[in-house]
Order: sequence, then C-alpha cells, then structure tokens
Amino acid sequence: MDLSEMAFATMTWARDAEEERLLRESLPLLANLGAPVFVADGGSGEQFLNFIRGLPTLNVIETGRPGVWHQACTSIEAAFGASGAKFILYTESDKRDFFREDLREFVAEAPAGGDVGVVLASRSPESFRTFPEFQRHTETTVNRCCTEVLGLEADFTYGPFILNRALVPHVAKAQSDFGWGWRPYAFATARRLGYGLRHVERHLPCPLEQREDDAAERLYRMRQLAQNVQGLLGALAGVRGC
Repeated sequence: MDLSEMAFATMTWARDAEEERLLRESLPLLANLGAPVFVADGGSGEQFLNFIRGLPTLNVIETGRPGVWHQACTSIEAAFGASGAKFILYTESDKRDFFREDLREFVAEAPAGGDVGVVLASRSPESFRTFPEFQRHTETTVNRCCTEVLGLEADFTYGPFILNRALVPHVAKAQSDFGWGWRPYAFATARRLGYGLRHVERHLPCPLEQREDDAAERLYRMRQLAQNVQGLLGALAGVRGC
C-alpha cells in the first residue's frame, strides 16, 4: 500500500499533564506523514485542542464526551466521509514510537487490493515479551479467541490496523457498549463479508516508560479483555455462517 491512498483515524482525550505531553509528542509525527488525519476528541482542554488544530493535515472533531467506540466511530466515519481514501488506518493517538519508526514501513509492507479488508500491525514474539506480564496474559487470551473465530494466527491487540473503506458502514453498526470490542467486531465483520485478513509482523517493543503496571492498570486490562470477547461474540454467528 501507499500513504497516498490512506487516511488516518484516531482519538484523543488528554486527561492529565502526562497524557498531554505524550500526545504533543506523538501527533505531530502522525500529521507530518502527509495523509489526512481525523481526530475525535473526547473533552481535552482548550490549550491542547488549539495545539492540535494547528498541526498540518489534522481535522479535529469534538465529540462532546469521551468513549472508546463513540470516538473511534466518529473518527472513522469522518475519514470515510471527507477523504475519499481507499483505506483508513485506525490507530491510538499515543503510539509515538510506532509513528516515528514503523508506520511508513508498515503501510509499505501491507498487501493492497480490493479484496483486502483488514491489515493488522502485529508485534513479533520477541517484542510482545517486553510488555507487562498481566497485559501479555489478557492480550494472549484475546489473540487466541480471535484466532479460533477468524482462522488467522496473529497478534490482534497491538492497536493500529488498516481498514478497507468499503467496510466502514458495516463496522459502524457495532454496539455502543462493545468499547474496545469494536476492533475484533471489525475483523469478524470483514471475515463475514468475504474480505481478507492480513497482518504485518514487526519489532514493536513496549515503550520503556510503559513497562511497569499497577492494580488500576491490571483492572483496565481485564475490562479490555471482557470488551474484546464481547465484540467478537457479537459477530460470531455471522462469521460461523460464512
């Protein structure tokens, strides 16, 4: 694939100074890649919003409230409606190292073609081992569930993936309570509709400052696990029937 046929969709909600600092580092890297970027913001402060509004190629949509699926859907539909891009690359907005070191190569290595529905950015086994232990446990469970349903052995949980624009109206039908489960719902929807699922494995280690977790982070990972399974089950009947 090529960046010229791509639009980026992401979401922001700078809740504290540390989150804002990271987003101020990561979003300029994404904006400078040249493709249009559609950002759904869930309620960040005005200073931060003014900063990202000033970045080249960035289009900011204020959603009025935070929410994983609400914001993700808003950004993807905005990219679908305004850009005309063949493919939409969804990513979390804090993937600073990925934007700086890997995104161009990921897009270049991604297989093209109208039958490609989803291309995942996947961590190599070596880089996966750099993430906190509890996160590895929950994400391994999600990955195994996705492999069981979708028939592809891959890392489904790193975050960024490329979505064929033809799938956007179908993915937008995900239930609002799926949360992070909208991602496996999207993968299963692509599979159900006959599109190909692919992944590009790269060395994508955990940032050094994120290699320790705490009790609150582990609870968050458990909620993510539940939401991912819920989203996958939400599409399971359709996948099994194809």
